[in-house]
Amino acid sequence: MTTTHTDAIVIRHAGDADVCVLTDLALLDDRAPLAGPALIAEVDGVARAALDLHDGSVAADPFFRTAELVELLRLHARGTHAGHSSLRGRVASFLRPVSVRA
Repeated sequence: MTTTHTDAIVIRHAGDADVCVLTDLALLDDRAPLAGPALIAEVDGVARAALDLHDGSVAADPFFRTAELVELLRLHARGTHAGHSSLRGRVASFLRPVSVRA
């Protein structure tokens, strides 16, 4: 019998209700809470890392392997700030008509 374990990873923007989540991550990481808008990486519904979108600082759970999560947060942050502020804008940039000359 083979079992497969998959962790559900969610990357999301921190909201007003996430102050406690960001504070808890900062306490675990022995640092001050993130000051600016942030992205949170959750694994199976548990916040494991957060990235400050202004200064790039990170708060992460030191008792969990977070290097890959931090990289995902940084990739996501670069993608959402790469000239288009919305998913709709990024998708639309790929769908623009292209002129072809014969």
